[in-house]
Amino acid sequence: MKTVEIIGYRRANLGKTDAQRIREEGSVPCVLYGGDNQVHFYAPMSLFNDLVYTNEAHFVHLNIEGDECQAILQEVQFHPVSEIILHADFLRISEDRRIKMSIPVRLVGQAPGVAKGGTLVRKRATLKVSGFPKDMPDHIDVDCSTLDFHKAAKVGDMKLGDLVFLDPKQASIAVVEIP
Repeated sequence: MKTVEIIGYRRANLGKTDAQRIREEGSVPCVLYGGDNQVHFYAPMSLFNDLVYTNEAHFVHLNIEGDECQAILQEVQFHPVSEIILHADFLRISEDRRIKMSIPVRLVGQAPGVAKGGTLVRKRATLKVSGFPKDMPDHIDVDCSTLDFHKAAKVGDMKLGDLVFLDPKQASIAVVEIP
């Protein structure tokens, strides 16, 4: 899996006023969870482009004033109107502990039902998986080449190494519907 580097600076003051000032300066208030204690920091908003606005999952190499660690982006909050990133939560990872991630789905193959006039409908953009960091893929390919009318690719049909799928097994990923 690809890694994105984010350089951050520790926050001296916490609270709504300080967070607003950080956003006005073009940075994002962040928190790093995991390990011994939480680390509150901020990072320039431009560093989040390759991490947030992509259709692949990434690890994050955090460098907070010289303290470096590997993490994943756990949650990101956006402004409801302007879509500016308001806050980001990171989770520290280690190679010997399982992590949970949402991995983007990519539909591959030509569905026979589409060739007959049906429409391929994506039901899930991401799948929640649990596994070790070394096993995490950038994306999950879902083969649609066997889908005919009213047939669906389901989570229970997916097999990918040692990953455990956390979504319900009967949940549809993609289905061919009659228009």
